[in-house]
Amino acid sequence: MGCFLTNSSLGRKLVMSVSGCFLVLFLLFHMSMNLAALVSADAYNMICGFLGANWYALAGTAVLAAGVLVHFVYAIILTVQNRRARGSVRYAMTVQEKGVDWASKNMLAIGFVVLGGLALHLFNFWSKMQLVEIMGGHTNSLGMSPVDGAALIEYTFSQWYYVALYLVWLAALWFHLTHGVWSMFQTAGWANDTWYPRLKCIANIIATLLFVGFAAVVVVFFIKSLC
Repeated sequence: MGCFLTNSSLGRKLVMSVSGCFLVLFLLFHMSMNLAALVSADAYNMICGFLGANWYALAGTAVLAAGVLVHFVYAIILTVQNRRARGSVRYAMTVQEKGVDWASKNMLAIGFVVLGGLALHLFNFWSKMQLVEIMGGHTNSLGMSPVDGAALIEYTFSQWYYVALYLVWLAALWFHLTHGVWSMFQTAGWANDTWYPRLKCIANIIATLLFVGFAAVVVVFFIKSLC
């Protein structure tokens, strides 16, 4: 089984699909958690306290980090493999895409932008929240409590440059997901002439839902900072 997942082209695609599905589910959870900040700062901070430096939160963080690492490493392996084999083809197609899908031709480049946005997000939030708790601190570098996530969101998105960077990141994530979610279904063998447009629609809905949900928090808190 291990050889199949590492040495077989189909096995590597399967790893990409499973890790991608896991990351999409996490993004949906994370978006739902962030939307709580729009409703109640206390409710959001309660969630932050629950997901602090507890053993289950730390275990979840480790699993998430492993998922991101596996997804990124296999993306590079598949891209190199397919470029050597067919040049511009990223995934073996069971259904030929209609027209030229820009996202499918630039998944690795978009992935690097997404990874850069993740690094920014870790710097702005994880390093000032869970990491501070792990290190036994009571305040972060901004003088805030590590469980006062609402205040950290308010501060971060009062800075126009962070707002711009996050919106660029979310746009890249949208492009990544519109193709990535469809590819995940395709690898599972669900793509055919009938299901192709349906799966593309599902991918677009999921990507748009995540973009709107995350962007709403960024934009709303920025507008609040101007009032």
